[in-house]
Amino acid sequence: MKISKIYTRTGDRGTTSLACGSRVAKASARLEAYGTVDELNAHLGLLLAEMEECEERLEVERIQNTLFHVGCHLATDQAKSPAKGAALLPEGEVSWLEHAIDRLAAGQPALAAFILPGGARAAAQAHVCRTVCRRAERCVFALMAEAEVSPSVSVFLNRLSDYLFVLSRKLNFIKGVGEKTWHNACR
Repeated sequence: MKISKIYTRTGDRGTTSLACGSRVAKASARLEAYGTVDELNAHLGLLLAEMEECEERLEVERIQNTLFHVGCHLATDQAKSPAKGAALLPEGEVSWLEHAIDRLAAGQPALAAFILPGGARAAAQAHVCRTVCRRAERCVFALMAEAEVSPSVSVFLNRLSDYLFVLSRKLNFIKGVGEKTWHNACR
């Protein structure tokens, strides 16, 4: 893909083009979904800037690439053009995430209480990514109520939020920062 000009002026009146060429309102559920996925990807970039060299950096970079596929999928109105190529989630990404979650969780103490987001900067940013991921998942479900979206997209986002949670715990462990738990006063 070659982009010769950044601004096109075609969106100045509140619409934008989808992958298939049709135009939709910028306030649509479709734009909300893939815009939130884009926001998540930007937050993952900030997370990478905070992370030290470790195996998980490569995992986060892989996730960023997969999120571009998710965005392409969400930007494709399948009623007008079937998803293909970049608009398809790469095969095996959900199971890859599940294995990564299991690997990360295996080295961590069992949870006895809810964890408060925070700790080391990278861990706190992983929690921000987790919450944006949950919002992206909700946006995808809102879009699924009105348009065709592959269930693999919502499943991937669901697993990704779990991955980001266990990653935050690992990043705190690497930095030697203890987890703070919620003190439930309602007990």
